[in-house]
Amino acid sequence: MAQPHAVVVGGGIGGLAAALALHRDGWAATVCERAPGIDPAEVALALAPNALRALDTLDLGEDVRKRSPHQGIAAIRRSDGRWILRVSAERTRERFGDAVCVLRRSELCTMLLDRLPPDAVRTGATVTAVEPGDTRRPARVVTSAGEHTADLVVLADGARSALRTELFLEHPGAVYAGFACWSAVVPRPDPAMAFGETWGRGGTAGILPLSGDRVFCYATGNAPAGGSSTDERAELAARVEGWHDPLPRLAGAASPESVVRSDVWHVDTPLPAFHKGRVALVGDTAHAMTPNLAQGGGQALEDAVVLAHHISGSVAYVPTALQPYSDTRLPRTTALVQRSAQLAEAVQSPSPLAARVRDTAAAAVGAAAPALLARYTRPVDDWQPPGVR
Repeated sequence: MAQPHAVVVGGGIGGLAAALALHRDGWAATVCERAPGIDPAEVALALAPNALRALDTLDLGEDVRKRSPHQGIAAIRRSDGRWILRVSAERTRERFGDAVCVLRRSELCTMLLDRLPPDAVRTGATVTAVEPGDTRRPARVVTSAGEHTADLVVLADGARSALRTELFLEHPGAVYAGFACWSAVVPRPDPAMAFGETWGRGGTAGILPLSGDRVFCYATGNAPAGGSSTDERAELAARVEGWHDPLPRLAGAASPESVVRSDVWHVDTPLPAFHKGRVALVGDTAHAMTPNLAQGGGQALEDAVVLAHHISGSVAYVPTALQPYSDTRLPRTTALVQRSAQLAEAVQSPSPLAARVRDTAAAAVGAAAPALLARYTRPVDDWQPPGVR
């Protein structure tokens, strides 16, 4: 029997993880990435216990844990520096068996790449059309570098995927969440500095540890879509002006060229399915969400291992096998997209009253009933890979 072939559109975390999961199950995978290289942006990724379990399925979990600083599941302050909520890495480990690991997104992409065959990824290859095929016909993928036939196509080309629009013409697609995020990797000024997120009026800011003497800092702010500035470092600094130390210091320490601005888009109307014909959607293409739950990467990793689990048997029945993939992933990710959007609405509100109510409620949960916080996060973090109980 010929080796089954998958074409993966997009070389981000979801696409590379799907390619690796399929490769481990005996598939040949061709990853088509339109950029000239794989994910060079200096952006940090927080991987919660569910994401680490998905990485365990790919035999990457231990490597990630060894490379990464460990965090608690929640550490939140007000803009004046007073703590609202704080759960340590040790407490997180007690409840979920793991802490949250933090590393550069480019590091994880490199780890995934290193486990794929050297010829699996084609950079500079823009996919212009996908014919989804059916049980009688393979899928067809048209790229700037030629055409491919495929037993399976994995669509992982991001929140604003034009190919998703072609497959689901009546779906409204991703919508702008109303805010942007500015971020940078900077030197760590103090070995004893505290990490976590800060909630203010009209936005958030945060500090995450990275390996070595570096930290990742970020800030969000309400802004029109598509905006840009000749000095994005000044925009980052403006978002944390007057906030507690060391946020202003970190923003000031960023080099102008290191600051990344990202508009936040999400798929707030669920797709009718995460598949069509022989095409499966993963990651942001399927269910882009705001970053407030820090679950974008985790859900893409979950998608990858669940997809590989369901794709088995004769390649003629791939369209049938994709139905349980949709049935499994659609309810979970829809709930998380909605929950993340609700949290985004609360933390991005410029209203002083809304901010006081939000902070008081979060502090009450953290101080009086840590079990309530665990109940809130457990549906997110308590996920287990298929076949694991």
